[in-house]
Amino acid sequence: MKSAKPAKSKPDTQDAGLRLDKWLWAARFYKTRSLAAEDIGHGRVQVNGQVAKASRELKLGDLLKFRQGEVPREVWVRGLSHIRGPAPQAQALYEETPENVSLREKLSEARRLAPEPAHSLAQGRPTKQDRRRLADWNRWSAAADAD
Repeated sequence: MKSAKPAKSKPDTQDAGLRLDKWLWAARFYKTRSLAAEDIGHGRVQVNGQVAKASRELKLGDLLKFRQGEVPREVWVRGLSHIRGPAPQAQALYEETPENVSLREKLSEARRLAPEPAHSLAQGRPTKQDRRRLADWNRWSAAADAD
């Protein structure tokens, strides 16, 4: 007679941790989980002051430090989710530190007051048509100098 196998029970989401890369993706800090894992692999994400791996189990109350583009982020983990939901649901998973909020506002104001110099350029790279005109001009001017 076969013995019945014990049923596997799912761990409670409050007691069990969640992978760091999956949480960053679910909290909408990264567009894909692989982008989150790549930044974690480069040592750009810290959990409670220590460089973490993508498989690190997050717990409620952990402090994360990382960069999102040019902006440094410092957030407390307030919730765990295995799925990526809408933005309001994702924002409920974390809480920014007050210092980080003020720093982010200062950086935003500085970017607004001192825009990127490259954005003010009227002309960028020459187009294919521009390059052909330059080549024709160089060809004719070179022929005139040869005489």
